[in-house]
Amino acid sequence: MAEILEEIGLERVGAPGTTAALALLNDQVKKGGVMASSYVGGLSGAFIPVSEDQGMIDAVAMGALNIEKLEAMTCVCSVGLDMIAIPGDTPATTIAGIIADESAIGMVNQKTTAVRIIPVIGKSVGETVEFGGLLGYAPVMPVSRYSCEKFINRGGRIPAPIHSFKN
Repeated sequence: MAEILEEIGLERVGAPGTTAALALLNDQVKKGGVMASSYVGGLSGAFIPVSEDQGMIDAVAMGALNIEKLEAMTCVCSVGLDMIAIPGDTPATTIAGIIADESAIGMVNQKTTAVRIIPVIGKSVGETVEFGGLLGYAPVMPVSRYSCEKFINRGGRIPAPIHSFKN
């Protein structure tokens, strides 16, 4: 996926314009899938798993791509944050905050999102973790050092979208 986005004209995935390039690609994949779906099923859109795409792995390793940019990209792709390795000592509330952010994107955009983020025990930022087979490998990515603990511990949930509010 990263190499396709770079072929479109990005120096490196993660650069300014990455979300726009992904949106254009995803739009075309979806339209092609709709056209073909009555015959063969079609594709539902672009996926951006970090550990399963060498271009994404390279962009993370060189610092061109971070979790915040990946989160922005999920606004226009088919899924959410996918196959992202983070330090094993990341607080549970930080992970919950990342999941809450992705849930909020899904709610506002009225789309399905997901989070497949992997805290890797014993690994820190910059190290690599091997998942094996098709799951590939990933550099351990940094997460924000600022706490959302107080917010997360308030409890609650991300509400379902109300379709009548769409404008």
